[in-house]
Amino acid sequence: MENNNNSKHTSFYAVGLNYKKADAEMRGKFNLNPEAKQKVLEQAKSEGIDSLITISTCNRTEIYGYAQHPFQLIKLLTENSNGTLEEFQKVAYVLKNNEATHHLFKVGTGLDSQILGDFEIIAQVKNAFMESKQLGLTNSYLERLANSVIQASKRIKNETEISSGATSVSFASVQYIFKNVPDLDNKNILLFGTGKIGRNTCENLVKHTKNDQITLINRTRDKAEKIAGKFNLIVKDYADLQTEIQNADVLVVATGAQNPTVDKTILNLKKPLLILDLSIPKNVNENVLDNPFVTLVHMDQLSEMTDETLENRKKHIPHAEAIIKEVQNEFIDWTKARKFAPTINALKDKLNSMKTSELNFQRKKLSNFDEEQAELISNRIIQKITAQFASHLKHENASVDESIEWISKVFQLETSENE
Repeated sequence: MENNNNSKHTSFYAVGLNYKKADAEMRGKFNLNPEAKQKVLEQAKSEGIDSLITISTCNRTEIYGYAQHPFQLIKLLTENSNGTLEEFQKVAYVLKNNEATHHLFKVGTGLDSQILGDFEIIAQVKNAFMESKQLGLTNSYLERLANSVIQASKRIKNETEISSGATSVSFASVQYIFKNVPDLDNKNILLFGTGKIGRNTCENLVKHTKNDQITLINRTRDKAEKIAGKFNLIVKDYADLQTEIQNADVLVVATGAQNPTVDKTILNLKKPLLILDLSIPKNVNENVLDNPFVTLVHMDQLSEMTDETLENRKKHIPHAEAIIKEVQNEFIDWTKARKFAPTINALKDKLNSMKTSELNFQRKKLSNFDEEQAELISNRIIQKITAQFASHLKHENASVDESIEWISKVFQLETSENE
């Protein structure tokens, strides 16, 4: 199969949407669960795309890959999610070549995250790459890119303090609960669902309070029991949800349902209830606010809580960006080098054949011909000429393709098609 990254007809694209322009509801529509991700990959393969990865978290859904036109990737997204093309056009971005790779660097290093310096995202990038690799949907370009992003992420984690201080949506949730619920140690806390952020919130509440009144309800009880065992939570049946909500002072909703699972009809409250909806898409219907006892807070609002930690992290952005620039430049040099390597090799061969015929001529002509010295000098000159061309191809801003064409014409080179 043609290696797409060297074909003049394809480019590397990033298409997607994130929290900056798409609200939680819109992100929910484009969210790709594991089955949908698998379908995207399989469909891409059947449609002749040879290299592609997908990332879908509560804050973003993105597809990176080689295509003749970005619509091929957008189509994969809209056909495997609940989002439409019209909605995509309102909130999405389409980035090409270096802009697309730069975006992946920013995403993978936590610089594009809703919580600045979030290092959980790099695990998503690694997993996305491994899922694609298992299906044979990665080429050497994408592999090198993924490794470069992982390298940049490690360096930023080790060389800057951009991830210093505890901050995440679950941390913000716990802070919010501490600030707004007095006498928390004696309050009833109910976790509905087993979503990761909800679990983390409850784990933090267990760690930072003396509260042993945390109850967990999930549609499937065995999953709830597994998680409850780790955190020492009480497990109740799904059938008890209404009663348990009535007893609760704080309800943390972390289900993975596509539609709201909590609305005003199941609330029969006798006292104030704080509801934190930590689900994408939203799982608490806005109509709960018709009940005067309810305070409703969604994950997006919690993410906006900029505390001192986030302000401190911002100081480290320039250092992190400098690291990205360095690693990305190495990556760009590598992509250029592998693009022009066949031309440089052909040029070397051409100069060597010129050298051989010239040395043969001089050998016949000169009686005291010093073959060893002539060979040494010629080789050094060839080395310097090819290095000069390589340097030009590596650093010039003009198109590498045009330069390759020009060098090939001047020296009448016959290169095997790139790679």
